[in-house]
Amino acid sequence: MTIQLSVTVRNARLDTIETAIGTSARLKIRTGAPPANCAAADSGTVLADITCPSDYLAAASSGSKAKAGTWEDTSADAAGTAAHFRLYASDGTTCGLQGTVTATGGGGDLTVDNTSFAAGQKFTVTGFALTDGNA
Repeated sequence: MTIQLSVTVRNARLDTIETAIGTSARLKIRTGAPPANCAAADSGTVLADITCPSDYLAAASSGSKAKAGTWEDTSADAAGTAAHFRLYASDGTTCGLQGTVTATGGGGDLTVDNTSFAAGQKFTVTGFALTDGNA
């Protein structure tokens, strides 16, 4: 038999993510493919480094959790094509989660208004959501 979790348990698991990563999390958007896992060394060029809002994820509901507040950078750090991201603790080095980046509607784990970054350009994260498995 396959293990199944209630929506309450799935929501509780999702809500621990923000607690584990902590407040003032830092989102770094990078070029290239993501590393094999969060324990692996960073890869690619950092295009942007955003300090997320203090409460950056909404409360989980129906086994899903989405970004809260505005995630944007008024001045990108470097030029390049956004391809993956890592969400770090406030120290900027302890990776809590990572995934792909695409333009809005492109199906990435995190979406931005434009994946072609120019140094100094303003950009906005348009979408980010997590869905817990074992339903």
